[in-house]
Amino acid sequence: MIRPIGRISLDVIGGLGDFSLFCGKSFLSLPRSRKLWQRFVRAVHEQGAVCLPVVMVVGVFTGLVLGLQGYHVLSRFGSEGLLGTMVSLSLVREMAPVLASLMLVGQAGSALAAELGIQRNTEQIAALETMGIDSIGYLVAPRLLASLLVYPAQAALFVVVGLWGGSVSGSMLLGVDSGVYWSAVDRAIEFHDLIECFSKASIFGLLATSICSYQGFHAGLNHATSGARAVSAATTRAVVLSSIMVLMSDYIISSFFV
Repeated sequence: MIRPIGRISLDVIGGLGDFSLFCGKSFLSLPRSRKLWQRFVRAVHEQGAVCLPVVMVVGVFTGLVLGLQGYHVLSRFGSEGLLGTMVSLSLVREMAPVLASLMLVGQAGSALAAELGIQRNTEQIAALETMGIDSIGYLVAPRLLASLLVYPAQAALFVVVGLWGGSVSGSMLLGVDSGVYWSAVDRAIEFHDLIECFSKASIFGLLATSICSYQGFHAGLNHATSGARAVSAATTRAVVLSSIMVLMSDYIISSFFV
């Protein structure tokens, strides 16, 4: 019984060590990354513009649901005027950075892991290394840099459309005065709330992008599968592990801000 536990523990520790070295190499390779600006712009497009519709749709419906549920909860205590406070703080502190990051993981993160996995299995990464090009700096570093910009921007957009969705649900459909709603929003959101939102989004972006890059970059190397099955397995692991880490780190970061 002890031997399997020890083997699993060593595998976990070894995997964490490999992942840490991979992340360190990614950041250290930024200064010498080839075509950094062009690939940075491409990564911003992949994570930002391509994922914009799904983030906006989820943000609107999240605001609608928060407005609907919040109104019925607050109406029990005669506090419908606090609907803007409830919606805004829920979005800024938790819902926007978490849900926006999960949407980006599902779309951009899975695409990143699949792309790197295909490049690994078709030996494109090996070809880059043969030509003396730092494959991590060329393929991974620009995406990590772009995540620091895109994830907070997408979280901010999520907040804006979510507040509008809460206004539609609470004011237009349920009768809460629009001026009261937006006045409560203005009073509720403070500077430290925005710092918490953007800090979470940046950390989630780094975690998700690095995990997806690592899984795709090592597709077929650390496991018995190969070919298309290895790419599929790496993409699945990337999405699952990134989503779990987003939720775990959300609790840890929230504990420092509360």
